[in-house]
Amino acid sequence: MLEFDGSTLEGGGQILRTAIALSAILKKPCRVFNIRKGRKKPGLAIQHLLGIQSLAQLCGGQIEGGFLGSTEIIFYPGSEYKRSISINIPTAGSITLILQVLTPLSHSLPFPIEVSFKGGATDTFFSPTIDYFKYVFSRNLEKVGGMVEVEISKRGYYPEGGASVKAKIHPAKFKPINLTEREDFEQLLIFSGASATLKNKKVAERQIMGVKEVIGKLKLPIKEKVKYYETDCPGSHICLVAEFKNTIIGVDNLGKLGKRAEDVGKEAVLELLKEEKSKACLDKNMGDQILPFLALIKEKSKVTVSEITNHCKTNMWVIEKFGIGKFETKNNLITWLPTV
Repeated sequence: MLEFDGSTLEGGGQILRTAIALSAILKKPCRVFNIRKGRKKPGLAIQHLLGIQSLAQLCGGQIEGGFLGSTEIIFYPGSEYKRSISINIPTAGSITLILQVLTPLSHSLPFPIEVSFKGGATDTFFSPTIDYFKYVFSRNLEKVGGMVEVEISKRGYYPEGGASVKAKIHPAKFKPINLTEREDFEQLLIFSGASATLKNKKVAERQIMGVKEVIGKLKLPIKEKVKYYETDCPGSHICLVAEFKNTIIGVDNLGKLGKRAEDVGKEAVLELLKEEKSKACLDKNMGDQILPFLALIKEKSKVTVSEITNHCKTNMWVIEKFGIGKFETKNNLITWLPTV
C-alpha cells in the first residue's frame, strides 16, 4: 500500500486529491495521513470528504476514515464503474475541487461520466471558479486529449452555496504535448458576474471597470460578458482569460464584503499581467492542475509554467511515488518522463 504524508511540502488538500485519483486509475490502495496538516483547520473539509466519497461511488471503492475532520484515510479502489453519479453538497463546498478528483479516472474510462451537483459553490475561496474551470482548465485539458463539458443551472457563492451544476466527462485519448511557446496574443475574455441582489450597484460592470483602469491604454482586443444570477446569498466573481494562438492563461478573483468591486477587477488584471510577463504557456494554477493528466500520457511531454509553486512541487512528489514516471524541471520548464 502506498503511503502519503499529508504534511509534505504544501501540506494541503492537493496531496489527497491527486493520491486517490491515481490510486483509482492504477488500482493501488493508498493511505494518506496528516491530511491538510498545513492548514488552520487540519483534516477533511466537506469538499475533500465528498471528493473521496464521490470517487468511491464512481469506481465501487472503499474508504476507511471517511468523516469530517479526519486526518487519515485509507482508499481501496474498486473496478465497478458507474456512468452517472449525483453529489449533494449541504454547504458552500467547492464543486471544482470535487471535479478535480473525478476527472482523471473518468478520462480513463471507455464511456462518458455524468456528474450532477446539488448544492455547493461554483465560486468560493481557495479553489478555481467554475469559469476558470470551463474556460482555462478544460480548454487546456483538450490539448492532452481530455474533454469536460459543464452546464451551470444555478450559481453558488460562499457561505450558502446552493448551486446546481452538471458535468459530462468524456473518455480521453491522451497524447503527448510540447507546450513551450505561446505564439501571438489573440484576445482577452472577461467574465464578470454577481448576484441579482447586487445588480443595482452595478457590481459586475464595476469589476470590469477596475480591469480597464489598469489596461485601458493598451488597447487590447477584449470581449466582455456581464451576468447577474439568482443565488442563495450575495457574491461576485471575475475571470480573465488571455487567449494566445497556442495556449490559454487565466486568473480569477472573488468579491468580498467591504471590498470595492473595482478593486476585485484590478487585483485580477494585475495578477494576469504578472502571468503574461512570464511568457509561459500555463499560468501557475494550471501548472499544477495539469500534472496528473501529464502522468497519464505514455510519452515524453513538456510544458512551461509561470511559476513552479509549492502546489506544483507537491503534485510532482505525489505522482512520482506511484512509480509511473518522473518530472524534470529547469527554470519554468516541466518535462514528464514516463517509465511505463
